[in-house]
This record gives sequence, structure tokens and C-alpha cells, in this order.
Amino acid sequence: MTSLDLTGDIVDLTRTICDIPSVSGDEKALADAVEAALRAYPHLEVLRDADAVVARTSAGRDTRVVLAGHLDTVPIAGNLPTTMQNQMVYGRGTVDMKAGVAVFLQLAALLDNPRHDVTYVFYDHEEVAASLNGLGRLVRNHPDWLAGDFAVLGEPSDGTVEGGCQGTMRVKITVPGVAAHAARSWRGSNAIHSAGAVLDVLRAYEPRRPVVDGLQYREGLNAVRIEGGIAGNVIPDLCTVFVNHRFAPDRDTDAAEAHLREVFAGFDLEVTDRAPGARPGLDQPAAKEFVDLVGREPQAKLGWTDVSRFAALGIPAINFGPGDPLLAHTDNEHVPADEIRKALQTLTSWLS
Repeated sequence: MTSLDLTGDIVDLTRTICDIPSVSGDEKALADAVEAALRAYPHLEVLRDADAVVARTSAGRDTRVVLAGHLDTVPIAGNLPTTMQNQMVYGRGTVDMKAGVAVFLQLAALLDNPRHDVTYVFYDHEEVAASLNGLGRLVRNHPDWLAGDFAVLGEPSDGTVEGGCQGTMRVKITVPGVAAHAARSWRGSNAIHSAGAVLDVLRAYEPRRPVVDGLQYREGLNAVRIEGGIAGNVIPDLCTVFVNHRFAPDRDTDAAEAHLREVFAGFDLEVTDRAPGARPGLDQPAAKEFVDLVGREPQAKLGWTDVSRFAALGIPAINFGPGDPLLAHTDNEHVPADEIRKALQTLTSWLS
């Protein structure tokens, strides 16, 4: 098992963590290394559920902060082991989100007397189906492990605070037709042609840009897949358009569904997946203090993240971590070494 030095150079720690492959479903080796490293520190209570590891201080502080990050990555694309070029760390997981994990691990080791009690959460299966998500499993099995007053999710945010997150909803819209031989098409009704009416709705749709708790979100409604037809000489009797809706956190999932049913009135619409968003929660004292310390204007999180799970527990949460989120999942994934060090410095100042 690879051992982790949690007190050395933070960039070296980032590279070591990245060089332990942990594609979703294969996190055990990294989880074992994380658990072993954390158990060396007597100021931490260390807990484990499958491949999720939790460590927490118990100094009797009035407030508790939760720092959470996922251990898994999307599949490797020839971009491991990591390399270092021009003070950039290249490799799978550098941005999403092992640089953030490295920062949290070093904080856990070095901050034996933090000004807030801290719970550190390192979990599995974030990059795959929501039903497998390790943080979701902890919410179900051990909600007491996640108790806190404020949470920071270490998702890459380019070193600024991204508040809350959007909700997401996937629906499929089924358009019927009547099958016929393509040589006698007038005897049928082409479902693919009829699906053009759904695409017309999407092309004409004007997404909202609401301001929620001072942050502006940008919604979206887009076709992401279309299916129809059974053979090259048959008029299709069915066409399905798959649509993804990203909605601001001033709407819950029921309101988002009601909106889509209004937009697509008259069509056969089925919701296949949904996840609520999370309001920014920047009015919380701990959040205000952290935003002031970062010293940059907070932004809305234009995407869904696990801050939603903390919001469901009544815990305000933000996204903050090193790395450009636009580089996440790319073959050219990389993070500036200075940005990793800056994130560590900011969080250390906040918690010391």
C-alpha cells in the first residue's frame, strides 16, 4: 500500500494521491491509504463506511465545519502518472478533485487545535450514478457523521467561492407515429418528423437568469439525445427526445417538473432523474467570514454538486477548491501548483 506523507509539500502530496488510480468503483486502494494516514494523528477520530473515510476533531468548539471531497475520478486517458511542467501538475484527478483532497488531508494532519471543530469527509462513487454516491450513502447510514454548521465541498472553483448549485432534471418526451412501409409513407405517420415540434419548443425557449441570494444563475433546457426508427425502410412509429433541464435553486424539483410540463403541454413527458439544487447560504457567519478571507467576488455554481446533499441536511455549503472546472474530465487536466498552495493557505488561515 502506498503511504501518504500528510505533512510534506502539498504539491507532492497531490501527485502521490493522483498516482493512486481510483476510477469510480476502484477507490479501495486510495481509501486504505487515506485511512491509514489519518489514523496516525491522535487528535482525529477516524471512521469508515465501505470506501468512504471520515475524520473529525472533538475540541468542544461552538461550531463545526465539514470539509468534503470525493476520492474517485473518471476513467484514465493515458494521463497518469502525473507530470510537472512549468509549475503545472498534469494528470487525471488533478483538477477533479484530488488537489482539493490533498489540501483537506494536510489540514486534517496539521490543524490539531482548529478554531472550529472540523469533520473531514473523503468519499467514493461521485462520478457515477447518484444511487451509488458515497456521500449519499453516508447521509443514509450515518447522518450523525456529517453533522455541522457549515460545509465546504472541495470541487474545483478556480480558487473562488461558488455558492450553492443548480438542480438538474432529466426527462424523456415520447412522440407517437404510425408505422408504414417507406415506399407507402402516406399510409403512416412519421414520429421523427413529428418530434420536430419538441425541437421547436426547445429552440424558442428563453432560459431564466434569476438572482438567488445575490448570485446570478443561468438556467438551461437542452435536448441531449434522440431515438427513433427501427429500419431503413420503415416509417418510425415512435420517437423519444431526451431533455436535460438545469434550474436555479429558487425552485425545488416539484416546481421544476411543473414548469417543464407547462413548457411541453400536450406532449407525453416522463421524468427519469432529478436532483435538487442548493441555495448559496452566504448569509451564514462562517460563510461570510470565509468569502471575506478569499477576497474575490463569489459566483453561482452553474452545475450540480454534492452541496445539494448538505443543503438537504440543513447545512449551508459552498464549493471551493483549486483548479479550473472547465478542465475537469479533459485529457489535458492540470492544476497550477501555486493554486494548490493558495487554497491550503486560505483554509489554514480560516481554521487556525
